[in-house]
Amino acid sequence: MDLLADEQLERSAVVANCRMNRERGLLGSNGYDRELGFNPLDVPRGALGEGRSAAWLDLCCGSGKALIEAARIAHDEGLDVEIVGIDLAGMFRRIDPDPHRLRLIEASLTNWRRNRPFDLITCVHGLHYVGDKLGLIARAASWLTEEGLFVASLDLHNLKFADGNSAGRRVAVELRRAGLEYDRRRKVVICRGRKVVDLPFRYLGADDRAGPNYTGQPAVDSYYESLGQSPGRR
Repeated sequence: MDLLADEQLERSAVVANCRMNRERGLLGSNGYDRELGFNPLDVPRGALGEGRSAAWLDLCCGSGKALIEAARIAHDEGLDVEIVGIDLAGMFRRIDPDPHRLRLIEASLTNWRRNRPFDLITCVHGLHYVGDKLGLIARAASWLTEEGLFVASLDLHNLKFADGNSAGRRVAVELRRAGLEYDRRRKVVICRGRKVVDLPFRYLGADDRAGPNYTGQPAVDSYYESLGQSPGRR
């Protein structure tokens, strides 16, 4: 199978899918709270209760609609929260009036680097279109504060070994060994507190011809080579 490198994948029509987070709001039937199981603003609110500023990073934020709504609420409530959204397409909604401390950044998550730790990192359905899903999960875990929370949609069926067999079950085991959780009902991976995640897989490339996953939208299969047991897990 001819697998796509990151630069090729980012030009794919599947990755340019504009139907996932373009109209998704913060709350409600098509809201982040429904997908994640909680109101994202509650996490930075909790951090602010400890007497410090807080920050929320949203990966693959689409048009930024949910973040714009959150920033307006934070501004109205006088919350000292920095909200950052990253999206490859950069098709952001107009911010009018300019909400307090909101940044929407057009960038590839392959090479984007944070400049501060985050109390909350979310990725609502974005991993479906990322090549090295496990690499991004590991990086996001390292971007958290000590008490931070990372939650991302993840379909284990989109993880494959080089021979085409599913890597999902093995990945779930290794995620748990690394201290992360996988909620099979919600199909989300969860990391509580900053962690160094070193999973025993080498990324090989991606296939944008995987077809629809559980969302009903075309997704990207990510291919890995197994490197044996996790470091320190002999």
